Amino acid sequence: MSSVTDVAPVAATRTPGGEPRRPRKPRGGALLALLAWLIGFLFVLPVLWMVLTSFHSEEDAATNPPSVLAPLTLEGYRSFFGIGTGANPWPSLLNSLTASVVSTAIVLLLAIPAAYALSIRPVRKWTDVLFFFLSTRMLPVVAGLLPIYLFAQFSGLLDNIWLLIVLYTAMNLPIAVWMMRSFLAEVPVEILEAASMDGAGLLLTLRRVVAPIVLPGIAATSLICFIFSWNELLLARTLTGTVAQTAPVYLTGFVTSQGLFLAQVCAAAFVVSLPVLVAGFAAQDKLVQGLSLGAVK
Repeated sequence: MSSVTDVAPVAATRTPGGEPRRPRKPRGGALLALLAWLIGFLFVLPVLWMVLTSFHSEEDAATNPPSVLAPLTLEGYRSFFGIGTGANPWPSLLNSLTASVVSTAIVLLLAIPAAYALSIRPVRKWTDVLFFFLSTRMLPVVAGLLPIYLFAQFSGLLDNIWLLIVLYTAMNLPIAVWMMRSFLAEVPVEILEAASMDGAGLLLTLRRVVAPIVLPGIAATSLICFIFSWNELLLARTLTGTVAQTAPVYLTGFVTSQGLFLAQVCAAAFVVSLPVLVAGFAAQDKLVQGLSLGAVK
């Protein structure tokens, strides 16, 4: 009588030899990843080209086609920082930093309580309030530029950094309220009820309970407001002169009647954009968390 040997089935996660089977990667995911890297490279390529051009001389930067392997030099950066030319970009950079940081701080102080009232403790007709905030962004800035200029001239606020701070605050406040409202809507109501039962007031609840939960949203909102304030040109160009001149306005000074000095412009553009790049890189994890908060239920 022949004996039959029972063979146990091979697990799906094992090879016939008993070794762990490597998980198969879907081809569609690899193609999407490759496409994402390609799109990202296309976005970064102009910035890399600007940085490379900033280290070339004016003669090499103006060649057609561009000379990629041209000798590197710091001539453009020396011209921007005034070495040998007498230019001084530091007051303009300091004005931009002051206007951006102060206006962003004021926006957060106003937007967080407003968003709290529109999400966690909703007021009556809160949807109308949200659309009112959004409608303030529908008017082009150039349409209201003349009344703003006349008001600044009448009140003696022309070429004043505090006028830009007020305008940047008003410009970014609707966006901040909309963003913070979406972030605060994800805060569990049970946590707020527990804090209220423990005797916490509104300010203590916002500072100790709500703020740590929505910290990624606060970081994302503050970074976007900072970028919008730092890059703003039209108001700063019209309402400032020499005292409150910002970095974007100073950057336009490199386009002169003598022509466009490409290497100097690229060096100046890189220096002016460097604070935004550093801030975005430092807060990239909080920015991703904040922008994706509430995307997956």
